[in-house]
Amino acid sequence: MKRRTMIVGGGALALAGIGTMLARPAERGGMHEAYFAGLSAALKRAGLMRPTLVVDHARLTANIAAIRKSTDSAKLPLRVVAKSLPSLQLLDAIMQGMGTQRLMVFSAEMLLQLMPLHPESDYLMGKPLPVSEFIRVADKAGAVAAARVQWLIDTPARLAEYEAAAMARALPLKISLEIDVGLHRGGFADMQVLAAAVRQERADQPLIAGLMGYDPHVPKMPSADKAWTASQQAYRAAIDVLKGAGLNPETLTLNSAGSPTFRRHCAGTVANEVSVGSAFVKPGAFDYDDLTDLLPAAFIATPVIKASADQSLPGVEALSGAMHWWDRGTQRGFFIHGGHWLAKPVSPPGLEYSKLFGRSSNQELLTGSKLVDLKPDDHVFLRPDQSEALFLQFGDIAVYDGHSIADTWPTLPISA
Repeated sequence: MKRRTMIVGGGALALAGIGTMLARPAERGGMHEAYFAGLSAALKRAGLMRPTLVVDHARLTANIAAIRKSTDSAKLPLRVVAKSLPSLQLLDAIMQGMGTQRLMVFSAEMLLQLMPLHPESDYLMGKPLPVSEFIRVADKAGAVAAARVQWLIDTPARLAEYEAAAMARALPLKISLEIDVGLHRGGFADMQVLAAAVRQERADQPLIAGLMGYDPHVPKMPSADKAWTASQQAYRAAIDVLKGAGLNPETLTLNSAGSPTFRRHCAGTVANEVSVGSAFVKPGAFDYDDLTDLLPAAFIATPVIKASADQSLPGVEALSGAMHWWDRGTQRGFFIHGGHWLAKPVSPPGLEYSKLFGRSSNQELLTGSKLVDLKPDDHVFLRPDQSEALFLQFGDIAVYDGHSIADTWPTLPISA
């Protein structure tokens, strides 16, 4: 019995050991592939040894061409989302490449920045703002400029506020009604309430310029096709309300989509224009099946400040060896210039944020295996998760032409 117990116990220990080894994280890592090695060399020649946002001009141009091919084939005009591309030169490159003067703006501050630079553009607000922001724009830019903007209205109460402000100041007012097509982030969801708002506007003066229904939830749903069908039905119901009030939808802005769904609209939609912003530079949060032909075109580059060949744990140094044995991705440590961005390390491969040190905006620690042989002043590259929350954090954008930093594009002044 003792011998049998020993055999069984030994077998259990062996199985446990095998299980432990199978659960052990694999060793990953390496050095920059040719693309990032070339980009690093270009940044060093340009003296950019600080956190820098880089846009790859060739990739940006290819993305513009791919998106325009889709929208042109569908005969759908495109509205460029300014908040996701907050640089005048970047916006100009995309607007020219897409052949559009339509802009979607999400703050009064950015609207005031863009209106003098693009005085002929057609502006649609992407979210409903407090009425005081409408008044501020009208006071600063003038009544004529404010009249070129389609102000987004999401409730009867906000509609009344805008009407009262415009009437009291003899300001022209043009509105677009936000409708809920399934995202449930606000907007008119009850068609009876929408119909009452439309009737009120028709009774006062013809201020309604169109509808806006945003549908980025569609590809995230358990059944994207079912969610898409439901969103189109909701939009169609809103269009029917406009028709019932005597409005001609063909003369109105029927805006929808966004980077995650514009390709679905290009395959057939009740909308008559689509909005796209982030897809032009394709941050990490936009790795959707419909966007596989687009290339990541924006990266954060930052130098390594300090490198450790054997990264110790503060306070429990004696445990460092065991941790490195278990997870070889913690063997080396690299403290970078800056950090805590909405971004993930992409090169060299195998780098991760330290789970033990946590995040830092000063000298963030990235860890890697001994396959990652970075030294101080070597670059690390991160791919932004988003563009809108990140592009204004680095100053001028460095424009990479495949060989050198060929230009710098100033960003717009910081605004929320």
